[in-house]
Amino acid sequence: MLTIDKKVKEINHCKPGDIPDFVFNSSQPLILRGFANDWPIVSAGKESATKAADYLRGFYSGNPVNVSFSEPENKGRVFYDSNMTGFNFSSAKVNLNEVLDKLLSHVNDPAPPTVYVGSTEINGCLPGYTAQNNASIDHLHPLTTIWIGNRSKIAAHYDFPNNLACCAVGRRKFTLFPPEQVANLYVGPMGFAPGGQDISVVDFDAPDFEKFPKFKEALASAQVAELEPGDALFLPGMWWHHVQSFEAFNVLVTHWWRDSPAFMGSPNNALMLAMLSLRDLSKEQRQAWKAHFDHYVFDHDDNDMDYIPDEAKGILSKPLDEMAARKLRAYLLNRLKQ
Repeated sequence: MLTIDKKVKEINHCKPGDIPDFVFNSSQPLILRGFANDWPIVSAGKESATKAADYLRGFYSGNPVNVSFSEPENKGRVFYDSNMTGFNFSSAKVNLNEVLDKLLSHVNDPAPPTVYVGSTEINGCLPGYTAQNNASIDHLHPLTTIWIGNRSKIAAHYDFPNNLACCAVGRRKFTLFPPEQVANLYVGPMGFAPGGQDISVVDFDAPDFEKFPKFKEALASAQVAELEPGDALFLPGMWWHHVQSFEAFNVLVTHWWRDSPAFMGSPNNALMLAMLSLRDLSKEQRQAWKAHFDHYVFDHDDNDMDYIPDEAKGILSKPLDEMAARKLRAYLLNRLKQ
C-alpha cells in the first residue's frame, strides 16, 4: 500500500448554496467537510445499505443503466486484461433495481464480485433526486452524474472539467496528482481505457518501482483526500485521481463543469491533431513548432497582438466568440479532408 503524507486541505462550514468563491477559483483540490450532511441520501445511507438502495429506487425512471461486473479475484480493481487488449470485467445494460438487488445480496460477502455502475446522468436515471439532494451550483450548469457500486479501485485518470464530487454513501479515498505529473504516471493506451478516459497502469496496491521508476516522483507530489458520507471534494480540472471505495454499498455524485464556453470544444481534440501533425516530425522541427505553440497559445498574453489593428486580427482576436470558433472549426474540418 502507498504511504502518502500530504493531505488535501479541508474547508469546514460549506453548505449547498454557501460555497465561497475561493473554492471554485482554487488551483488545488479542497475537501468540503460535511457539505452534504443534510441530503436525504446521506441520512438513508447512514442507516443501512438497504435504506439507501430503497431511497434510490423511489426515483428510478426505469431506463437501463450500464453496469460492470468483475470476478472476486480482481479485488475491485477495474482494469485491463493481461494483454491490455480488453478489460477484466464485462458490461451490460441492466435495470437499476436488479443492480441494487445484486449489491445487497453481497453486503456480507467478504470477497464479493465487483458490481459497478459508472458515471450515469442523474436526471435521466433518477428524475427528482436532485431536487432533494442539490449542491446548489446551478449557476455553473453542471453535468450531474451518479456512481453506484461496492468495493472498487478506479485507476488514476483525469477529467477536463472541474468537479464537485459528493460522497453520499460509504467511504472513499482519492489519491491525487497535479496535471504536470502525467509523464510519471505511466499512462496506458490512448483512447482505449476501462472508463473511456486514459489511465495510469500502475497498481497502487503494489507499485512495481523497477518497471515504473518515475512513479516515485509522482508520489512526491501526491495528495490524499479521505471522504466520509456527506463530505465533498472540489477537484480542479486535469488533476489525476485514483478513487477507492471501501464499503459494500457506495454512492458518489459528481458535478462537472467547465470554465470556458462549450463552443470551444475539447482540448483533447487539439492534442490528437498535434499527434497527427507534429509527433513524428524530427526533434528539431518539433522544437520549432513548440516555440510557435508557446507564442500563440501557452505563453500568450492579452496584449501580445496589440500591434495589429483589431479589425485585422481575425483568429488572433481574444477571446474567440462563438461565430469565430465556428469559422475556425469549419476551416479545420475542410483542411483535414484534404
